[in-house]
Amino acid sequence: MSFWTAMVVIVAIWGFVQIVTSRRDQRRWKRRRSADGDAIAASPPDPEARREIEELRERIKVLEQITVDGREAKAIADEIERLRDK
Repeated sequence: MSFWTAMVVIVAIWGFVQIVTSRRDQRRWKRRRSADGDAIAASPPDPEARREIEELRERIKVLEQITVDGREAKAIADEIERLRDK
């Protein structure tokens, strides 16, 4: 077997492995997608990540409450300070 034949065989095997790995990862990703179609995994495997996500969700809820309410700027600033003290 010549050097160039060996190189072609190695490159072909490497390409095959890349294709198989890519398809496997795509199937895993599709299984991890949530039911409504967004690209966020349904549950992170790490408990620390779960806790952090829950904390961030709570913060977002607070921010949504603050921004949706039709109150004056002073009332919003007071509520922000009150929530920081928790």
